[in-house]
Amino acid sequence: MTNLNSNIAMTRLHNQQLISTKFKKPLELISWLGAIQGQDYAGAKWALGLRLPGITDTYVENEFAAKTLLRTWLMRGTLQIVSADDIHWMLNLLAPRIIKKNTRRYRELELDDDTLKQSNQVLKESLEGGTELNRKELLDILRKKGIGTEGQRAAYILQRASLDGLICQCGVDNNVPLYMSLDMIPESDMDDDEALAELTRRYFKSRGPATLHDFIWWSGLLTADARTGLEAVKLELKQETINGKTYWYSEEENLLTLSEDSGPNLPVVHLLPTYDEYLFAYRDRSASLDLKMRKYLQGHYRSTISLDGQIVGTWRRTFKKSRVLMEYHPFITLNRDEKHALDEAELLYRKFMNKK
Repeated sequence: MTNLNSNIAMTRLHNQQLISTKFKKPLELISWLGAIQGQDYAGAKWALGLRLPGITDTYVENEFAAKTLLRTWLMRGTLQIVSADDIHWMLNLLAPRIIKKNTRRYRELELDDDTLKQSNQVLKESLEGGTELNRKELLDILRKKGIGTEGQRAAYILQRASLDGLICQCGVDNNVPLYMSLDMIPESDMDDDEALAELTRRYFKSRGPATLHDFIWWSGLLTADARTGLEAVKLELKQETINGKTYWYSEEENLLTLSEDSGPNLPVVHLLPTYDEYLFAYRDRSASLDLKMRKYLQGHYRSTISLDGQIVGTWRRTFKKSRVLMEYHPFITLNRDEKHALDEAELLYRKFMNKK
């Protein structure tokens, strides 16, 4: 691990609110981050708890129940947790490209324009007036209307209605995604240029230091659009070109002078969920995931252990009634202080889940 990688990692820990968080509520945090990857619902909730010590899983669930947090398909066509205030302008900006990329898959699944229009209308009508239905209930309704939901058709039908701004997920019902109408959420008056600038701003301020290529990968935007977004906000950011790569980050941080003294005196461990933004917000993850450590992951997505910003192992949990069993697979030998930091990280997780 180079000092440069250590400095980049430590700055990202700060900006991603993994240390010295400046927020207290999930809505504040999500508004800062823009969105977090959310296909693993339990993991996404923990990603919030990890950054907001003191909140619980139930607290986050209540945010979904209150419709302040929602889940839909955004960056790269993956499920994301987003605030109700941001969902419309993000969909307006990102959904058209996702729909275009899905064209071939729609054809393979025999989802032509007429079928998608019909399924959209059925879903829209089913959720009118504040009605909330889970995935199974919606699929039953579609089938009764003569719309096939076999195989991946179901996923693409629900995703398309979401991308078209008709529906979104608002939590779970017995571990099954729960849907609501997006008509319940006020539209945004942000135009495309403003939306592009805002997405770019939030990315680099909350996830910097990062490169343009990192932003392109995370957002799923065309390179030209990503460049336009960066051009619109670059005066609000700092930049440093190191080893041929230009990093952009918040003007509140200083990458080159961020030394070991700027970080914690004692080791800090984070139990990251599988798709956490600390890794998945970047195309190049080498600042936090050393090549020697990468081989231990064997190309799989896993929940990882971060030690002072560096990935040093994996972890998993098993629930047994009121208890949670924790299992760790470190890639290195942890010293006494590092083991204590791991114990502290485990305690935070147990408190979040309200488990012994």
